[in-house]
Amino acid sequence: MRIPLFVGNWKMHMTRAEAEELLISLKEKAGNVEGIDVGVCPSFPYLSFATELLVGTNIKVGGQNMAWENSGAFTGEVSPVQLRDSGCSFVILGHSERRHVFGETNEMINKKVKRAVEQGLNVILCVGEKLNEREQGRTEDIVNSQLQAGLKGVDISMIDKITIAYEPVWAIGTGKTATPEMAEDVHAFIRNWFKTEFGKSAADELRIQYGGSVKPENSSQLMAQPDIDGALVGGASLDAESFTQIIFSAAENKQE
Repeated sequence: MRIPLFVGNWKMHMTRAEAEELLISLKEKAGNVEGIDVGVCPSFPYLSFATELLVGTNIKVGGQNMAWENSGAFTGEVSPVQLRDSGCSFVILGHSERRHVFGETNEMINKKVKRAVEQGLNVILCVGEKLNEREQGRTEDIVNSQLQAGLKGVDISMIDKITIAYEPVWAIGTGKTATPEMAEDVHAFIRNWFKTEFGKSAADELRIQYGGSVKPENSSQLMAQPDIDGALVGGASLDAESFTQIIFSAAENKQE
């Protein structure tokens, strides 16, 4: 049985004081739940701080992005080695904001995926279509191309380090959410893609998260779908009560 994975992506929010308040509250509410994996992705300056504050809990800390080199003259970048040194166990790669705001290509993301796994980091690889692509009926084509290019050169031995997050771009930060059925259709497509590329066992074990305006009001319905294995949560993860409600309502659904 796949263990649900819930990750809070803080994006460029939170001061140190705000981060401390949030983490202490989250630690109290969901620090040692069983049968659920929980992670948070603070901004780079607070990674070590978050790791230290969460010692003794089951909550993991991850990076929101990383460079594809381990070191070098790359001003403003953070390497996988530095993420590990800061206490991170995973990293988000290919988030829609990295793709569409900062212009990251599938090829760049692919280099990051392979480097992250090489350095012992788990990867949440984000895929998803824009609104016009969905309206044109191209959702599966876009997701297929992102998976093909993003996982190029990744072999079966690396797959247990990979989680996929389906995040329709049109639903991120907009208040719009794919219906549970719409999300499930794409999640099922992704799982079938993995079955074709890596075999049934890898596909069955693969965790596929949903991301895109996830909140307490819709999380249970989303998690009721057979191929949705957790959530990559943006704005709602900045409030401990909301994030905890998402974790527990959805996890209860999965454990029924």
